Amino acid sequence: MAAPRHNSHSPELEDHRFPCSSCGSDLRFDPASGDLKCDHCGNTETIPRSTGAMAELDLRAVESDGDAAARMEETRVARCDSCGAEVEFNDDIHARECPFCASPLVAGTGVNRHIKPQAQLPFALTQENAQEAMRSWLGRLWFAPSDLRKAARSKGGMSGIYVPYWTYDAETRSRYTGQRGTVYYETRRVPVVSKGKRRMTNQRVAKVRWRRVSGRVARNFDDILVLASNSLPKRFTDALAPWDLGGLKSYEPKFIAGFRAEAYGKSVRESYPEAQEQMNIVISQDVQRDIGGDRQKIHSLDTDVGRLTFKHVLLPVWMAAYRYRGKTYRFVVNGQTGAVEGERPYSTIKIAIAVIIGLMLALAFAYLQITQG
Repeated sequence: MAAPRHNSHSPELEDHRFPCSSCGSDLRFDPASGDLKCDHCGNTETIPRSTGAMAELDLRAVESDGDAAARMEETRVARCDSCGAEVEFNDDIHARECPFCASPLVAGTGVNRHIKPQAQLPFALTQENAQEAMRSWLGRLWFAPSDLRKAARSKGGMSGIYVPYWTYDAETRSRYTGQRGTVYYETRRVPVVSKGKRRMTNQRVAKVRWRRVSGRVARNFDDILVLASNSLPKRFTDALAPWDLGGLKSYEPKFIAGFRAEAYGKSVRESYPEAQEQMNIVISQDVQRDIGGDRQKIHSLDTDVGRLTFKHVLLPVWMAAYRYRGKTYRFVVNGQTGAVEGERPYSTIKIAIAVIIGLMLALAFAYLQITQG
């Protein structure tokens, strides 16, 4: 690993490897114990627990003063030419597969300059836990190829990746105009047909009385979560939710030891509109509650955002990518909860066998019907 570099214009080149004090081998973070562990000699070292508040950065300050060196870091990364993923480099990454798409990582390494993470959610599941969750998920799938199940059972088939996210905190004040609807009922005489005869009967009909309203609502948002990666389909990461962000810890590189970290592909500014969409949904719900009544209509909604801060956080994902008949299939496991999502191939042989068995059963049933008739 290259030695850290220092100069007046460039931040430190981060090194996320830690030697064992007993044998000198690399320590790794152990999700089972929550400490650093040496796989070579079994030595463990406690990670100091941070007691300070996690840093929040002002989003407007980032936009106005550019990349302040104090909040930036540089890491060595390897870039996958197939999917564009950039993962933190280590000495054994060459000639290995990309954890996101299973393509060979043959691209040269480079330096990635980015906003330092303010927090990470440490892995709670071991690789064995994650593989068991994935095997259970695959076991519920019909017509999954046998060789894919075999690959899922192989040891070391998953990679632990810290995936980048942004969280946003915002103080909002909103003004609205709209209408409150009150439901009332009128009784009308309407014709009905009963037993072939037409007659008149009373029927209650719902009506809505609308009244114009206006007002204000306020909401302070905390940790609106937005994926900062382009390497995974959003439906994958959405399916891994919810995350318990109460487990976030102030950034400590020792939690990353033995794992990889993906560099963010979407800047904090690019990702903010998605956070706004999430906030607007909640604000609209607040307005509807404030309008009250039985029905609500919102005609205008104007929101002012006061204090606006963000964090760059890393969330734990176990990932497996397998190639089957020339196509890549990906599986992800929430490293905190064990939730699983993935893509699946279908075994044409198993489908053909099922169709043949179905036809044979149908023919047998038809034969029995004929002979018994």
